[in-house]
Amino acid sequence: MKHLTTCNLLKELRAFCVTRQEGSMSKAAKILYASQPTISLQVKVLEEALKVKLFQRRGPRLTLTTEGETLYDLVSPLVQGIDGIKNNFTAHYDNLSSGELTIAAEASTILYLLQRSLQTFVHDYPGIRLKLANVTGYEARHLILTDKADLAVSSVLELPKGLHASLLASYSLVLIMPKNHPLTELPKITLNDIGRYGMITPSSEYSSCRLVKMVFALNGSSYTVALEVDGWEAAKKYVHIGVGISIVTEICITESDREQFAIVKLDEFFPARRYGIITRETRALSAPAQKLIEILNDEYHGQPSN
Repeated sequence: MKHLTTCNLLKELRAFCVTRQEGSMSKAAKILYASQPTISLQVKVLEEALKVKLFQRRGPRLTLTTEGETLYDLVSPLVQGIDGIKNNFTAHYDNLSSGELTIAAEASTILYLLQRSLQTFVHDYPGIRLKLANVTGYEARHLILTDKADLAVSSVLELPKGLHASLLASYSLVLIMPKNHPLTELPKITLNDIGRYGMITPSSEYSSCRLVKMVFALNGSSYTVALEVDGWEAAKKYVHIGVGISIVTEICITESDREQFAIVKLDEFFPARRYGIITRETRALSAPAQKLIEILNDEYHGQPSN
C-alpha cells in the first residue's frame, strides 16, 4: 500500500490557505505567528512540490491563479478540519467544564439581544471563557469563515455562501428625533420629508447603512448626512442633543428612549431587520456553542418578534 505524504505539507497548505483568506503574506504571518519570509518560503515549497504558480499580485493584494483556486477548493476544508480537531473532539465528549467560546456581533446586538442569554450562560457554565468580538456584520461573517469566531449573532442580510443562519428575531426600523422636531407635526412622514433634515448614520461598513441608501434610492429620494458614527448608542446621544435625526433598528430602543424621543415606525418603507445565529456549514460546533444556541433559542423561541 502506498502511503500518503500530504500531511508533510500541512504547514505549507495552512500558510497557503491563510494567505488566500487575508490576501497578504504579512497578514498571514501575524495570524500564524510566523515571519513573512517563512510564509513566503512555505508557499514556494508548495508551488515547487505541485509544479504550479499559486498566486499573482493585483495591486497590493495577492490573488489566486486558476491553479491556486482549484487547490484552495480542494484543501481548505481539509486544513480547517485538521485545525478544528480540538474543538470537534471537545464537542464529541460534551466538555462544558472548561474551554473558550468566541461570539462575533455588532455593538447593539451585544448590548440588547445577547444580554440575558449570555447572563444565563455564564451562570450555568462558569468554566467556559466567553469572548465577544464587537465587529460589523461583514467582519463577523469573515471571522466565522476563517474560524476566528465560533458563531455570530447578526443580521442575516447579505449572507455569503458557506454560512448557515438560524433566525432568532426580527425588528422594525424606526425614525428617532427630538420630541419638538418639525417632522412630528406632519400627519404622515415620507422619505422625502426625512431627507430634508440631516441624518445621523452608521458608516458604510454596516449593512443597515447600505439598506437605508438602497431604500431611499429605490423610492427616488435622497438625504444628507449630518454625522457618521459607529454604534446606535452614539447615534441616540447626538439625536438627543439636536445634531440630526436617525433611522435605527428598534432592537436598540429602550423605555427611556421612548420618553425622550419621538419615534416613528417605518414598516411602510423598510423590511424588518432579521437577526439570527450564524455558523459555518462545514464546522462541527463545540459543546459550549451548542449550549449557547439552545439558550438563545429558548429565549427567542426561534420566532420573529416586533
